[in-house]
Amino acid sequence: MNADGPGDGVPAGRLAAAALRQAPAVRRRAVFLSDVHLGARHCHADALADFLASLRCDRLYLVGDIVDLWWIAQRRLHWGAAHQRVIEALHAQRRAGAELVYIPGNHDRPLRQLCGLALPAMRVRRRAIHVTADGRRLLVVHGDEFDAVTHFGSLQEKIGDWLYYRLLTGNQWLNAVRGRLGLRYWSLADFLKSQSGAAERYIIRYVQAGLDAARRRGLDGIVCGHIHRAALVQQDGCIYANDGDWVESLTALVEEWDGTLRLLEHDGRVLAELPPRRPVVADAMVVPRAA
Repeated sequence: MNADGPGDGVPAGRLAAAALRQAPAVRRRAVFLSDVHLGARHCHADALADFLASLRCDRLYLVGDIVDLWWIAQRRLHWGAAHQRVIEALHAQRRAGAELVYIPGNHDRPLRQLCGLALPAMRVRRRAIHVTADGRRLLVVHGDEFDAVTHFGSLQEKIGDWLYYRLLTGNQWLNAVRGRLGLRYWSLADFLKSQSGAAERYIIRYVQAGLDAARRRGLDGIVCGHIHRAALVQQDGCIYANDGDWVESLTALVEEWDGTLRLLEHDGRVLAELPPRRPVVADAMVVPRAA
């Protein structure tokens, strides 16, 4: 008889994924996802499918670059069973009562031609305003509109794309080894970006551009994606929330029923939290509208 525990010899990452799938679904008021890049090689589709299966929500915002039409056109379609699981999980959210709001980004830009339409499965918007349970009004955009403020120039952008592709490949190899050793996911790409002064200056300019966009509209903050750097902070009373991505950070932003905002890792761990502005007496969902 084997005296080892039930998980002995099984990588911790696989045990965490199995536990996430078996746990009862947690219902959230709203969930924000972006930069999934379905159809691209470096999408962590299995992790996202497990994450979606672990929750239910009243509203699910798909904040751009969900399907990577740019990658598919430039390189080659990479679509396996895990990518199909994500599509099925989104359908399951819809059947469970979630309202889906799709805000296309730069990698699924052709879908912007559908902005303003209420399709059978979702609403398509160029941008939206989300009202939290405690009354805060948040601008929801992908964020590529801030590129004019933050870009480094075409040559550096091309070099950056070339390096970034190889960095993501190295990230996959590293985490495949870490998974076999029972270690949790760790983003090499995010670590290296944090060591780059140029990358950090780019992110500072991007955050400021997002906050400025929210303030110009008289709003309480912004939810965006695009730069693959998850964050949830408040600066001078204005919220900056970046829900991250599913090629590096594997994160999402959620709103709880009292208006609390939480940045979650793919396994449900809380990375950051902002409490509600005031106690909530009654919850009322507001249909997102164009900003």
